[in-house]
Amino acid sequence: MILLNEEYLMSKIYIIRGVQVMLDFDLAAIYGYETRFFTRQVNNNIERFEQDFRFQLTKEEFKNLMCKNFTSRWGGTRKMPYAFTEQGIYMLMTVLKGELAVSQSKNLIRLFKQMKDYIIQRQHVLPTTELLALTTQTRNNTEEIRQIKQQVNDLTVVINDFTDKNIKKDYLFYNGQTVEADIAYSEIYSYAEKTIHIIDNYISLKTLVLLKSVPSGVKVTIFSDNVNHGLHQAEYADFQSEYPHVDIELRSSGGIYHDRYIFIDHATPNEMIFHCGGSSKDGGKRVSSISRVEDTVLYQNIVGSLEGNPVLQL
Repeated sequence: MILLNEEYLMSKIYIIRGVQVMLDFDLAAIYGYETRFFTRQVNNNIERFEQDFRFQLTKEEFKNLMCKNFTSRWGGTRKMPYAFTEQGIYMLMTVLKGELAVSQSKNLIRLFKQMKDYIIQRQHVLPTTELLALTTQTRNNTEEIRQIKQQVNDLTVVINDFTDKNIKKDYLFYNGQTVEADIAYSEIYSYAEKTIHIIDNYISLKTLVLLKSVPSGVKVTIFSDNVNHGLHQAEYADFQSEYPHVDIELRSSGGIYHDRYIFIDHATPNEMIFHCGGSSKDGGKRVSSISRVEDTVLYQNIVGSLEGNPVLQL
C-alpha cells in the first residue's frame, strides 16, 4: 500500500492533451493492484469510461514524458499506458472494491483538492492556453465530483453505522449496503437454476434453514468439516422430513479451506461465485460481508477438487 502524501501524488500528475491525468500503472499501485488486474477491472466495466474519462497515450506522448526525466513502474510492455482524467479517476471509485479501495478513494478526493490548489499556485508559470484548459475542465468536473464524493460519503455512513453498538445484529454488507442476513442469503440462493455448492467448515441447523426456499430440482452440496459439531444428525433428518423438496448432500471439505464460498450453477454460463466473510449460521452476529467474485478463473477448480470427498458424518 503506497502512502498517499502530497509530494508523491503531485509527482504522479501529468498534463497531457491540456488536461491533468494520472497513468494506469500509477493508479494500480495506489490501489494495491498489479497493472494487469487493475486493467481487467476497468475493462470489465468499460461502459463507464468514456473517451473524456480515459484515453490511451500515443507513442509520441509517452516519449515526451520519458524525455522529461520520467521514471515509473511502467514495465515497457508493447501497449501504451492509459491516462485517466479527473472524471475517470472518480469513476474508478465505483469500480474498485474492498477496504483498501475505499481508503484510497477518500485520499484521492483530497488529492483533487490539492490538484485545484496546484493550478492556482502555478498560474503565473503556466501558459495562458494551458491554464484556461485546466480551469475549464475543473469547472466542468465539479458536478461529477460532487456526485461521486456523495457516494463515498454514503458508504462511510454505512461503515460508521456498523460500528454503532445499537446496530441490529442480523445485518451484513451485501451489494454495497446493509441487508438482513436472511434476505441476502435467500437472494443469492434464488439465482440457482441447477446447483448450489457451499464451502463452510462451520455449519448448523440455520445453514439448512436458509436453504428452505431453494426450488425443487436444484441440487445443493455443502462441503464442511462441521467444526464444533454445530449440526447434528437428528437436525439434518428433521430438516429433510420438513422440506423434502430441498435436495441437500453433505460432504467433507477435507479441512483445507478457511474462507467460505457459495458457487451458483457451477460450470454453466449462469455461474456466480460469492465470497462470504462469515458462516451463514452466524449471519449478522458480527460485522461481515458477502461479495461477488468478479474474476472467477482462479476458482474454477475448487468445486471439482471437492466433489470426490467422502460423505460428511454428523
